[in-house]
Amino acid sequence: QVQLVESGGGLVQAGGSLRLSCAASGRTFGSMSMGWFRQAPGKERVFVAAITWNGVSTYYADSVKGRFTISRDTAKTTVYLQMNSLKPGDTAVYYCAARALGSYLIATAREYDYWGQGTQVTVSS
Repeated sequence: QVQLVESGGGLVQAGGSLRLSCAASGRTFGSMSMGWFRQAPGKERVFVAAITWNGVSTYYADSVKGRFTISRDTAKTTVYLQMNSLKPGDTAVYYCAARALGSYLIATAREYDYWGQGTQVTVSS
């Protein structure tokens, strides 16, 4: 069983930066992958970024390429999402997710096994 806790959300102005953290605890897997998803008000949950736990591979949604960076710290069992050049369209609840058998990266939410509680990111214009 894996528990995920997100933190770092908040209110920022357009063009600003924010770093989200996802701390993993409990049973973890060397073959797992981690992902970030977001859900804006009245919208469906969509993929943002993913990374294999070993850090070899990353994958980004087109909407955030060049602006967001996903990374991990194995010593802290934590995954980060560095968000730069934020836009009002980035406003959403951001969720951390884990996929136990993550040898390859996938953007489909239903394929992930564990989820955090979410953290609110609001970008003002």
